[in-house]
Amino acid sequence: MFDWSTVVWRKSSFSDAGGNCVEVASCGDVRGLRDGKLGKSGPVLVLDASGFGAFLNAVRAGRFDR
Repeated sequence: MFDWSTVVWRKSSFSDAGGNCVEVASCGDVRGLRDGKLGKSGPVLVLDASGFGAFLNAVRAGRFDR
């Protein structure tokens, strides 16, 4: 298990001031995603490069829109 507390997390430029944001970190060929409101105490979704690409494509296609 990787210690995600040692990486640099980046916040989406689309985040709002209320803390509704997704943060992304890279470590080698994997990416971690977390809820910015929860920070270190929250879970991390870990995806390999192809999984992360598929996730981004799904977001761009609106598959997670309500």
